[in-house]
Amino acid sequence: MSSNLLHPMLNVAVKAARAAGAIINRAALDVESVRISQKQINDFVTEVDHASEQVIIETLLTAYPGHGILAEESGSEHGAKDSEFVWVIDPLDGTTNFIHGFPVYCVSIALTVRGKVEQAVIYDPSRNDLFTATKGRGAYMNDRRIRVSKRTRLTECLIATGFPFRAGDNFKQHQAIMADLMPRTAGLRRPGSAALDLAYVAAGFTDGFFETGLHPWDVAAGSLLVTEAGGLVGNLTGEPDFLDQKECLAAAPRIYGQLVALLGKYSKFAGVDDKLRASNRVRAVAALAQPDADPSADLYARSTSLEPASSEDGDAPPAEATGARPRKLTRIRRESSVVPVEGPPSVE
Repeated sequence: MSSNLLHPMLNVAVKAARAAGAIINRAALDVESVRISQKQINDFVTEVDHASEQVIIETLLTAYPGHGILAEESGSEHGAKDSEFVWVIDPLDGTTNFIHGFPVYCVSIALTVRGKVEQAVIYDPSRNDLFTATKGRGAYMNDRRIRVSKRTRLTECLIATGFPFRAGDNFKQHQAIMADLMPRTAGLRRPGSAALDLAYVAAGFTDGFFETGLHPWDVAAGSLLVTEAGGLVGNLTGEPDFLDQKECLAAAPRIYGQLVALLGKYSKFAGVDDKLRASNRVRAVAALAQPDADPSADLYARSTSLEPASSEDGDAPPAEATGARPRKLTRIRRESSVVPVEGPPSVE
């Protein structure tokens, strides 16, 4: 997307992400000389994380000195403490990959306004891939509009995840999740960068992603990319207010309900509030009204496609789990407000 067509705040975030990416790329040329320290077992931080975070914060606060900052390494010690505008920053997501020379890592920057993500940038410096999103204006990878995948059967889907690696993580539960999912998917992947995992769901490279133990800076930017690309994001039970809950599930809408049906029982919020879960099922059905759909499409016809076309696959959840309620939705139709998909949005 041409920089002059970006939202002004997103433009600044892109500038910050590229500056951080330049620091990371220089360090990657001689990664063995990078100084490394350990925050806890298997959780590393490098001088590159700190330098990357510093240049991001300086760039953002130079442009917007009244904004707040929430960053992985420095927390909220920088920026305004009471601003409605808070930048959520992960200066190097995938540090363990980086220090091993494994080229799957990124810079993640999101702007929240009154707690809601409004702008998002994820920059992969090793591939020079730039993912951007502005709320209500779609998601982009470089100059191309991106959409979540259109697959409907979990058995055909590639699902990304993150393995538990910290002391105290529930390894046995993750083994149970893997045993549940592996026979029902085309494959599971563990790239090692949650932010990039979410960007890849948005781009349709994978069909879904889930992980526990995550922080807001891991998922804030990626969550907006997914929703602006037509996907759904929540916790493992499917509830949308997940940023501070340390668990994340993201997928194309027709896969989302199937994953909730499988993973919901493993959530620490399982059974907490059935009314909330019911409201989220309605949300999942409503999200099937894709921006590129026929504006006169019957919502019932689209909602039934949450389930696979045939019952011979074992991956289809019951209609109750996906939110499909055909008897009550047969006469509901979408409003004719279609978001154009050709070309990046312009700023008034």
